[in-house]
Amino acid sequence: MQREIWNTLKQELALWRVGALPGLAVISLTILARLMGSLQFLEWGALDLFLRWRPMEAPDERITIVGIDREDLESLKYPIADGELARLLRRISAYDPIAIGLDISRELPVEPGHQELIAAFEDISNPVAVERVRPKQGSVPSLSPEQIGFSDFPLDADLHVRRYFLGMPNPRNQGEYKFALSLRLAEIYLEATEGLILENGIRDPVAMRFGDTEFPRIFPNSGGYVGTDAGGVQILLNFRNHPEAFRMLSLRDLNSGNFKADWLRDRIVLIGVTDPIYQSQIQTSAIAGLEPRSISGVEFQAHAVSQTLSAVLDDRTLLKTLADGWEYLWIFSWGFVGIAIGHHTRSLLQNAIGVGAIGCVLLGTSYGVLAWGWWLPAVPPLLALALGNLVYTTFSEYDKVLRSRIYERQRTIEHTFNVIHNGPLQTLANLLRHVRDWDWGQEKIVGELQKLNQELRALGEPLEREILTQEDSLYLGSGRKLDLKSPMHELFYEVYSSTLERDFPGFKTLKIKARTFEELDSTALSPDRKRELCRFLEEALCNVGKHATGATRLSVTGTNQQNWYVLCITDNGPGIYSLAEGRGTKQSQNLKTRLQGKFRRESHSPKGTLCELSWPVTRPRPHLFSRFKP
Repeated sequence: MQREIWNTLKQELALWRVGALPGLAVISLTILARLMGSLQFLEWGALDLFLRWRPMEAPDERITIVGIDREDLESLKYPIADGELARLLRRISAYDPIAIGLDISRELPVEPGHQELIAAFEDISNPVAVERVRPKQGSVPSLSPEQIGFSDFPLDADLHVRRYFLGMPNPRNQGEYKFALSLRLAEIYLEATEGLILENGIRDPVAMRFGDTEFPRIFPNSGGYVGTDAGGVQILLNFRNHPEAFRMLSLRDLNSGNFKADWLRDRIVLIGVTDPIYQSQIQTSAIAGLEPRSISGVEFQAHAVSQTLSAVLDDRTLLKTLADGWEYLWIFSWGFVGIAIGHHTRSLLQNAIGVGAIGCVLLGTSYGVLAWGWWLPAVPPLLALALGNLVYTTFSEYDKVLRSRIYERQRTIEHTFNVIHNGPLQTLANLLRHVRDWDWGQEKIVGELQKLNQELRALGEPLEREILTQEDSLYLGSGRKLDLKSPMHELFYEVYSSTLERDFPGFKTLKIKARTFEELDSTALSPDRKRELCRFLEEALCNVGKHATGATRLSVTGTNQQNWYVLCITDNGPGIYSLAEGRGTKQSQNLKTRLQGKFRRESHSPKGTLCELSWPVTRPRPHLFSRFKP
């Protein structure tokens, strides 16, 4: 039992060594590709896809956008004069919004009305003007720092936006810190409605928080990013999943009164140009139903403000990422699962179904945890899963084919030798014995040599039929052909009868020949196993004929004993005269191993030889409740 367990363990280790090492190498290459940033675009695309697949969200009623479109600009002319902006601010302020954000930068005064614009910012308590920090374009002069917020945003290499700034140091004044327009507006709203002020983070002192809500920073290698510029305080933007996430009014609506006062009262109002000709659009694929997949700058600021308010007031999830070590463990684990699938499946179809099912589980898990705000890598583990499985399966299948070829060659060699051993070699052994004893005359010797010559020349046909055509037949040393589709006990009888007809000295003195072959369920035996069992019986009988000189009794039995079949050959000849293992004994030992049975060849008391092969016989399993008695 221990030897069988050890052999099974060695086979398993051999399979793992052949397929698992290349599979692990491919997983390592996948991880290396991610470390080098080669998978960034795919990971970004997967994140956008998952965000777009989320359930549709309701619009955020706390934010209203005054979008200046092309028709408005045709009447105002571009660039919009400072006086027009001043009048727009005062008109909106009359409806008591909590905060007003002007997302139109003023690097230089645009007359007429520059002084009016400055006066409007001084008179109105809650406006925030916009500026650009990198590169600096300027803002409305003479404003306090609390009335200015920057609109800069980081752009990914695929020209999409997935993150935004909360704040950053002023690159032209190291002692000054700048805050984003969206953060300024959210700060005003939260302080006015909830009494919350902006503070440093607790878990991460560099991060920012309102109350118990801390905004997780991203780092150069967070999520799908590799070596990105994470300067300042940046966070991932969880876009509100609605193509019309905010109420939008045009300048014409304000001038004509085509709106409700409640749309502005106690709201955050953002003002900006929405026409793509005058204002560059921001690309995003993370919002369902958005065509084309782009939004204006003022809409982007509204999404950023909405994320802050929703996280603090509504417990809406913020996007977070795992530490690098956990992410790469996540990738490696799925790659190892792919190798394990290849190892445990028994067909290519099962393997493909297994990889497909586990791949769906992986994607479903990555998508599902996004609801809790976790951005888990999806593409690298999917690649590791598929490639690890593919490489393992390819190498293991190649190894199986190679081993099968080696096995077939060994089987051919062994089978050829068995045919020669049980035929011509037995005749030759008998001839040599009589030549040594000088009990045959010249005529008899010549006849035996002619017989040996014929047997050797006739070997080609049975070998060709049994090996090359894989015919389910067996040619005995006597020349008789057996059909291996016959029941096993009938085949044993044919082998017994045919072999005892051969001219061996041990058969000539037999007076008692007893044989019994009980029926054997041979459905679990392959043609090769049947052939080997017949060869075993033929070899054992030939040994009796060659070595049991003077034997008078031969017993050949095949019996069922406690779910084992026992094939036993005994004689009352001289017994075993040599302890050396011959070719036949080695073949019997190999057959015993393949059948998971037992073999013994020993002297039989009071004299003679016993040769016995036994192996377990498959029996129908009893019904689960066969022993139940009410």
